[in-house]
Amino acid sequence: MMIQEEKVFGVAGGDSRQVWLIRSLLEDGHTVYTTGLEKAPLDKRARQVSFSELAELCSVVIFPLPVTTDGVHLNAPFSREPLLLGEETATLLKGKSVYGGMVNRLYRTGESWEKVSVFDYLRREELAVRNAIPTAEGAIQLAMEKYPGTLNGSKCLVTGFGRIGKVLSGMLRGLGAQVTVSARKPEDLAWIRLSGYEAVHTRHPGSGYDMIFNTVPALVFTREVLSRLEPGTLLIDLASAPGGVDRESAEILGIPVLPALSLPGKVAPKAAGEIIKETIYHMMEE
Repeated sequence: MMIQEEKVFGVAGGDSRQVWLIRSLLEDGHTVYTTGLEKAPLDKRARQVSFSELAELCSVVIFPLPVTTDGVHLNAPFSREPLLLGEETATLLKGKSVYGGMVNRLYRTGESWEKVSVFDYLRREELAVRNAIPTAEGAIQLAMEKYPGTLNGSKCLVTGFGRIGKVLSGMLRGLGAQVTVSARKPEDLAWIRLSGYEAVHTRHPGSGYDMIFNTVPALVFTREVLSRLEPGTLLIDLASAPGGVDRESAEILGIPVLPALSLPGKVAPKAAGEIIKETIYHMMEE
């Protein structure tokens, strides 16, 4: 999808996803101003300005995912200096359309954000579904790097049969892995069996796995569950912070844990940036 009418976009902060987002916006024929990306390898057509200039020049401003990591500053790892969020920033953006990920943190930086038109692209289903692909690919990349054997023929457990669980299970099976999937709800267990996987309950996942991929954003792997696993079982935790694994117990029991947050931005920033762009386009059309 493309926005046919030329727009003036401002992109503030962010990581490699924003670099590719900017390039994609430019290729669609839009004008793009940036701030907080001074150290990034930007397309030469992007115009770097101060935040106040960006707010004045642009009708649409795109913040990163997440908007802030510390609750005070804009998430801007490519910036030369910290960019404060808060009342002054919010005042500059009144009358603009602001898009960002995890915007609840933004509102906590100042009351004036309530008067700004802010939209959270992370809450969009199409973004979550499409992000499942680079997340699953990134998890498999980690497994290939850390597991001493091959995925083909390995015994894998995927905990959770949501968006990521569905995509990841299919990819692992395509590589020849023996895939078991866990869930809590009877209907999910039924769908797992119907999809051709062995199904187990998340509370009692069993043992004998070479590697485990956790997608459940809750403490699934307690000390009790971990104690049933063989030492050396590779556990890749895809769940959002604080994760789904008792890390202290895992270390004691000899279960290596790989936290794997924000994989789309790390392993596939080009795809992730385009997904964000197209999601914003949909929101603008609506």
